[in-house]
Amino acid sequence: MILRFGSALVILYALGFLLFSVTLAGPAPEDARTDGIVAITGGTGRIEQGIAVLADRRGKRMLIAGADPAVTKADLVRRLGGKRSLVQCCVDLGSESVDTRSNAEEARRWAERRGYRSLRLITSDWHMRRARYEFDRQFGPEVTIVADAVRSEPRFVTLFGEYNKYVLRRLAVWLDI
Repeated sequence: MILRFGSALVILYALGFLLFSVTLAGPAPEDARTDGIVAITGGTGRIEQGIAVLADRRGKRMLIAGADPAVTKADLVRRLGGKRSLVQCCVDLGSESVDTRSNAEEARRWAERRGYRSLRLITSDWHMRRARYEFDRQFGPEVTIVADAVRSEPRFVTLFGEYNKYVLRRLAVWLDI
């Protein structure tokens, strides 16, 4: 009986990983407009995609959540090869967060200060499911979250690690620990 139950859990876990791997998030629709844009640091192309969305006026202002406290707007302008006026006027560097959960908490405080009712969440395709889960938990149904994933080609190790983090986080919330 215990062996069957354990086997069923292993099969369910493996099928969950397979589903997780083949259903990675994609970019948001081109016409999606939001009050704010939140780009989570830690992956290639996230900040660049956020700046492009901001430059296209598909959001009023952008938060870069999880930025190193030593990073300045001048550093960001150098990294982007320009866009000084856009960065100076409309980009906030958030350095209060250290993980996905605290990224969502930092973004909630930022959005509440500005009265934003809709956000575009920018992160890597492999990270979007867990990030979206945390943002949905922080904001609830009163704020619309538009997922805008940066396409990547994640390695197996990256996908496997992210799947485990996602499953463990969901389990921790379910168990209230």
